[in-house]
Amino acid sequence: MSRSFARHRSVYRSLLVAALLGTSFRFSPSGTASEAVALLARRIPRSTNLQEQPNRLVLGTGTTALTETLRIGPEHSGTPGSPTIIEGRPGGGSRLAGSVRLLGWVREPGRPGLWGLKPDTAAVGNRGTRQLFVDGVRWRRARTPDSGFLRANGRLRGANPVELPFHAGDARASWKSPGAELVALMKWTDLHVPVLAVDEAAGVIRFPGSKLPDWMDEPDARYWIENTADALDQAGEWRWDPAEGRFWLRGTADFDPNRANVTAARLTTLVRIEGTAANPVHDVVLRNLVFTESDYEMPGSGRISPQAAVEVEGALSAVYAHRISVEQSTFSNLGGYGLGIGVGCRNWSVRANGFQELGAGGIRVGTTSFPAEDAAESGPVSAESCHSHRIEDNDLHALGRVFPPACGILVFHSASNHIAHNRLHDLFYTAISVGWNWGYSPSPCHHNVVEFNHAHHIGQGLLSDMGGIYTLGPQPGTIVRNNLFHDIRSHRYGGWALYTDEGSTGIVVEDNVVYRCTDAGFHQHYGRDNRVRNNLIVDNVNHSVMRTRSEAHRSFVFERNVVVGDGRKWLGSDWSGSTNQFLNRSNVWWDPAGLPESEVRFGKDTWDAWRARGQDAGSVIADPQLVDRAHPEKGLRPGSPAFALGFRPIDMSRVGPRTATGPR
Repeated sequence: MSRSFARHRSVYRSLLVAALLGTSFRFSPSGTASEAVALLARRIPRSTNLQEQPNRLVLGTGTTALTETLRIGPEHSGTPGSPTIIEGRPGGGSRLAGSVRLLGWVREPGRPGLWGLKPDTAAVGNRGTRQLFVDGVRWRRARTPDSGFLRANGRLRGANPVELPFHAGDARASWKSPGAELVALMKWTDLHVPVLAVDEAAGVIRFPGSKLPDWMDEPDARYWIENTADALDQAGEWRWDPAEGRFWLRGTADFDPNRANVTAARLTTLVRIEGTAANPVHDVVLRNLVFTESDYEMPGSGRISPQAAVEVEGALSAVYAHRISVEQSTFSNLGGYGLGIGVGCRNWSVRANGFQELGAGGIRVGTTSFPAEDAAESGPVSAESCHSHRIEDNDLHALGRVFPPACGILVFHSASNHIAHNRLHDLFYTAISVGWNWGYSPSPCHHNVVEFNHAHHIGQGLLSDMGGIYTLGPQPGTIVRNNLFHDIRSHRYGGWALYTDEGSTGIVVEDNVVYRCTDAGFHQHYGRDNRVRNNLIVDNVNHSVMRTRSEAHRSFVFERNVVVGDGRKWLGSDWSGSTNQFLNRSNVWWDPAGLPESEVRFGKDTWDAWRARGQDAGSVIADPQLVDRAHPEKGLRPGSPAFALGFRPIDMSRVGPRTATGPR
């Protein structure tokens, strides 16, 4: 049906009857999605004989341009046997967009390809937008340089303002203009800040912020400038001039934006599922939907992210929501993260979705802080606790387009999650990150299982210090197994596949295949009592295995692994200490170049000296007989010496999604 909800009360009545009977009804995009979902709140409790009939809302084909965040509250809840279902039509035709179309563009005389538009303030508000799309493709905010980066001339210094020293001729005083923004990359972080001043005499760009921590410090940070008038010099770029309240875009000579679908994102959150501790939303299914074209928030003083674009929220976000399913949907062209599962959320299923072309990462789970009663593994669980989610069979790619440090799947303080059969590729930082605790204090992050995921082409040389799987803090009961991680490339250092970082404790890392990483297949910064076993680690560049910090306790046991790489640098960083501090045993080591045994080195030790220290008892240096060295996931030949040492064949037949992703 295509008539407006607002104008046809009979439609309201018929849909309400359908809701009361527990049957399906359809919603056409000629009304608003908010009006349609509001109908669900009008239903009365269904009789017990109807509990197996779901209350179903089917959105029509087409794009619903949301004017405000679509809110789903406790009044929309279903039951375990009869969930509320909000779904799109098959084939991905039901789109929820946080954008508005811009019409009325005027060609700038004498400047081919340049168009301007002063929109109605009601359309995009006084702040304009940070995301503009043309025919469903994100256009780039005007930037200088057009490709690559400028380099700082030394370390950033000072506080309020911070100063970035620049090389002569790189920066211009005109960059101090309304809306101009400095973007910089440092190690595993980024910053997006307004330009306060460009002092050409002193050779510094000034921006707001406190003194940057030492761990962000790089002597030649890469940076660029966005949203200045002189940067709008390439087709496919645009800018917002806040002083005039005007959009500018540059297309090819024959491009006419009035004949294209030019849309500006105006909402940061498309859908908000929001309950309370006492009255959570529960038993809701979102299926076959497309969430698209959202913006991201930027404080007036800018944003300097400590790690993982942690301050950037999801376009679909939730608090205090239990037994929610998000399935067979697409998250695309969003300004921030796709999905945020927050405080008080439990027992979600996130399955068979596609996440692509996102400003930040795909999925974020949990909270960055927690009540004290949640810290103990066996202690009470507060209403604020976020736990027991299944994130399976999703495809996540083309992430970090605005915030490169974003993760594919990011788990903060959250327990008992199952992250399995996902594919993650084409992003600039860690694929899967679990934990948010630097050190050994307990937290509500434990008993998470990460298995049968395929992560590849991570980092791509843009940032440093990342992993295919990255863990933080004590995580008893957490298992990382049967994953395939490869082609992880860092900028300056730290392209690792299996990365147990600060305080990682009690984690089992087994049956993974990792190869072609910049720095090592496995790296432990520091941690306690981890078990790293039965992994296949092949052709990693700088080292095969790394251990950064020597501590008095046992860091890990490294056993029944197959390691293939340059025998002069199998081990990297600090391997001081005894078997009480780390233990290697029953491994197969091999240098494909045939380096003589007398020339291989384990840290600074020869093979004989290494074994005299009590390390690698039962291990051998021998060809493990890979079926295909370029694709180690194909396994070992039947006669491999690894099998005699107890190595088990690794099942790679089920990695990645088991079903098609996105709307059916």
